Amino acid sequence: METALADDTIDATDQAYVLEDQVGYLIRLSGQRHATIFQMLAPYGLTPTQFSALIRLAQLGPCSQNELGRRAAMDVATIKGVVDRLRDRGMIIAAPDPKDKRRSVLSIAPEHVGKVDQLYRAGLAISRETMKPLSAAEQKTLTALLRKISGL
Repeated sequence: METALADDTIDATDQAYVLEDQVGYLIRLSGQRHATIFQMLAPYGLTPTQFSALIRLAQLGPCSQNELGRRAAMDVATIKGVVDRLRDRGMIIAAPDPKDKRRSVLSIAPEHVGKVDQLYRAGLAISRETMKPLSAAEQKTLTALLRKISGL
């Protein structure tokens, strides 16, 4: 398999590629920093995907697993695992879809609905801490750029 770099000659003196200036490297480092902050501040021992699924389910209301996965930007296998773990923890429940008995509808378990506000507060605190090194204007710019690069 030939790559785009096959015809390029790069010698040790070429300074065009600086790892610390590469978007993937910087995104990975930023992601690692954010993940550490998330682990410290996220309630209930939730993983980022579990947290996202619960927040999205709170926003959507009862919905199918398929819709939740689409709306939380998770593939079929990922959302299935996330839903299974949240169900095992009793945080979400599944009930027959009143419109289609072949499907289930997911919702936040009644005893956990009151925790949604804490999830929102934690999410805001996590984002605030992650963005702390930036000015307010830089935070807006970064958010806008990440939305653009993510296709949102």
